[in-house]
Amino acid sequence: MRVIAGTARSMPLKTIKGMDTRPTTDKTRETLFNVLQTDVPGCRFLDLFSGSGAIAIEALSRGAEYAVLVEQSRKAAECIRDNLAFTKVSGRAKVEQCDVLTALHRMEGQEPFDIIFMDPPYGQELERQALDCLRDSTLADDYTVIVIEASLETDFSYLEELGYHAYKYKKYKTNQHVFLQKNE
Repeated sequence: MRVIAGTARSMPLKTIKGMDTRPTTDKTRETLFNVLQTDVPGCRFLDLFSGSGAIAIEALSRGAEYAVLVEQSRKAAECIRDNLAFTKVSGRAKVEQCDVLTALHRMEGQEPFDIIFMDPPYGQELERQALDCLRDSTLADDYTVIVIEASLETDFSYLEELGYHAYKYKKYKTNQHVFLQKNE
């Protein structure tokens, strides 16, 4: 796995061994950032369920001003810190080693993020829990772009009920990116 574009272009990234994380492939990450390309420069980026940190590092490499990476696993958080240092973007990033809901509650009251990306473990409805927490949070406003990486089978029929609308679905062979915002 490597950084696709920007200041850290082509730099390899480490991942932890085993099945605890599911790194987004280079091709899928490239497609994601093709959709987000005009939103990334100068943005505040929140990466939930960060894994190796590849998504936030890609955003920082492409000009994001600041990123917060949230990862519960100690091994994965160490990997993220190593990747941030190796790509020389650690000065614009903060790693929160805790579960996502704890991190969101800790950050409450801060200004909104421009982009929130989440790639939770599949089949546990963790994306729904995070969206419920963000619903009335200062961390996301009507302009925040929220992207969820999920399995193709993930049910998003609850979005309207939680106050969100999906404006784009990008489907791949085994997963999808769902782009959404809060309802105005």
